Amino acid sequence: MSALWQEAKNPEGRVYYYNVQTKATQWTKPVEMMTPAERALQDLPWKQHKSEEGRPYWYHEETKQTTWEMPEAYKAALEKTQAPIGLQQTFVAGGTQNFNNHYENNDRQVALQGAHMDTSIDGAAKPMSLPSALANDKDGPQYSSHDEAEAAFIKLLRRTGVAPDWSWEQTMRTIIKEPQYRALKDPKDRKAAFEKYIVELKQQEQEKAKDRITKLRQDFAVMLKSHPEIKYYTRWKTARPMIEGETIFRSSSDESERRQLFDEYIVELRKAQQEREQQARKEASEELVGLLKSLELEPYTRWSEAQAIIHANERFQSEEKFQALSKLDVLNAFENHIKMLERTFNDKRQKVKNTKMRKERKCREAFTALLSQLRTKGDIRVGTKWKHIHPLIKDDERYLNMLGQPGSTPLDLFWDIMEEVERDIRLKRNLVLDILDEKRFEIREQTTLEDLESVLKSDHRTAQYDRETIAALFEKLREKIVKRIEDDRHQQERHARRKMDALRSVMKHLEPPIDVTDTWEQVRPRIQKMDEFIALDPEELRRTAFDKFIRRLKDKHDDREKERERKEKDRGDRDRGDRVREKDRDGRAYRGDAAVEPRNGHRSSASYHKPTDSRHHRDSHHSRSPEPDAYEAERRRAAGERERVYQHRGSVARSTSHHRSERGETRRPDSRHRHDRDRAESVYDRERREREEERERLYRTRGDDEYRTRRRARPLSPTEESDDGRRDSKV
Repeated sequence: MSALWQEAKNPEGRVYYYNVQTKATQWTKPVEMMTPAERALQDLPWKQHKSEEGRPYWYHEETKQTTWEMPEAYKAALEKTQAPIGLQQTFVAGGTQNFNNHYENNDRQVALQGAHMDTSIDGAAKPMSLPSALANDKDGPQYSSHDEAEAAFIKLLRRTGVAPDWSWEQTMRTIIKEPQYRALKDPKDRKAAFEKYIVELKQQEQEKAKDRITKLRQDFAVMLKSHPEIKYYTRWKTARPMIEGETIFRSSSDESERRQLFDEYIVELRKAQQEREQQARKEASEELVGLLKSLELEPYTRWSEAQAIIHANERFQSEEKFQALSKLDVLNAFENHIKMLERTFNDKRQKVKNTKMRKERKCREAFTALLSQLRTKGDIRVGTKWKHIHPLIKDDERYLNMLGQPGSTPLDLFWDIMEEVERDIRLKRNLVLDILDEKRFEIREQTTLEDLESVLKSDHRTAQYDRETIAALFEKLREKIVKRIEDDRHQQERHARRKMDALRSVMKHLEPPIDVTDTWEQVRPRIQKMDEFIALDPEELRRTAFDKFIRRLKDKHDDREKERERKEKDRGDRDRGDRVREKDRDGRAYRGDAAVEPRNGHRSSASYHKPTDSRHHRDSHHSRSPEPDAYEAERRRAAGERERVYQHRGSVARSTSHHRSERGETRRPDSRHRHDRDRAESVYDRERREREEERERLYRTRGDDEYRTRRRARPLSPTEESDDGRRDSKV
């Protein structure tokens, strides 16, 4: 049994273990209290458990395997711990005692291996002779209880002078000859009592050392206080020569202990100094708050301005307590003072604001009461406008107090009253509608106010309505009827317009088409059997649709004529401009043939024999010959393709008109002209063709200019001259 650990049970009966030295508790059994078998089995992965029926089984913690049979490793460990230990043929205390307990014999043997041996002069070990009193345990002291035996054994240890650093073997060699050694029969109890005694002895020594240090600390502090030259900033090497002659200083021989006690005293001095400085700063800060109040700073004062004012104050400069404050302390005091000023300022402003809001609310309530009085008198009713009541209230004090204040205006409050009046009228209108339904009376466009008044006066629920209220109700009801009539009229007009559009669409798709010169009498027989004509019942609407269709035809015809005249005029202007530009190009080309030198360096036959002077040579040297056009062939090919397409379209159109004339198809001149134009070429095709012709003409003109410029370098052959002439004639 271990002296450090004790076995105990909780209220539920579960066993736990308590350490008497560290005060720690745990559920698992400590190693000191384990038997040799338990220690041998502790490191094995196999653990023994019992099932609910009490049957033992073994569980492997690593592989999670369970088995009912004892594993071989577990069995081998048990057999190893239970193997008999051979005994030496030497004397053992308690000679006639039974040696069935091999643990006790083993402990005795370990103790006696050193205790029963004596050392000779030459250092050789020889057996010791034991007194005869130890030969038999029955002659030893007898105790009535285990506690008395343990107390006697501990008394033996104390009398022998066992030190805390002794081991159990050393202790046994010292006390084994004493009779009190056999007070405890079990060697484990002896060892446990020894461990318990050692623990108590160590605790006593620790308490003694603590008491000694406490007293020494107090005496050391008194000694250091007797030296006022030692300050909180004094170092050990400075203070040691001052105190090394003191008795208390020499009472401790440990230098580290003296240094530790000095450091503790310096820490206390430094802490006291910090507390004094903190108290001084606190008092100075409180005085600074009063100083800031006397300076009459504003809530919006900046720190840069306040700092200059504070440092310029005579009181702040003269009193030494303010010198203990740092800039941060002054800044914190200033911030707290400004926060207080801002809070006071905000409270005053909020108070003024609340007072103003209360006054404005009272003015609104008074004006609302004035409007309620006017409504009670009948000055405010349904349909009343602001201009009607303004002359009545313009001189009233309650109205004048409302002018200029924020929030709701007098006009807003007036409209609030009018909304209440309208709400009241709507409720009455619903009641009137119920009464009219009961009396089977329907309001129409011809209904008068007297008719409605007579009906309402005959019912007890509306008999008290005055004429003005009935007139307002009549206007509300009549507005609804008039609005419904207007909606019906607009709906009919929309349907009529849709039918007219449908009839115009039919006229647009007639074959043969309607001409601009046709009349309604000529067109009517052609469409009178169609559904769109029959759906549009009034004859006036049919004629109106026809007139509108004819107007649109005339407008389109006029637009086409104007467009054709404009394009013909533009085409004539372009032709004249082309002829003028062509003439100018030909003149420039003729004048420049003699001055241009060909690219291969040879002159033409006309200019080869002409004399050349230096000036002419210089001009020809600085002139720049045109570069060849890489896209000329592609442009010429595209222009030729467009020309062939255009000629093909023209031939197709001419053949179509020729076949029509051969079949004898005759129409009116205007109709035939429009029909042929629509069939052969639309407006968009004609415009596209004209744009292509203009683009081709520009390409041709630019290509001819470049070609002629390159040709001027050499004389043309007869074939090239004929080709150039044909090309110019085609243009």
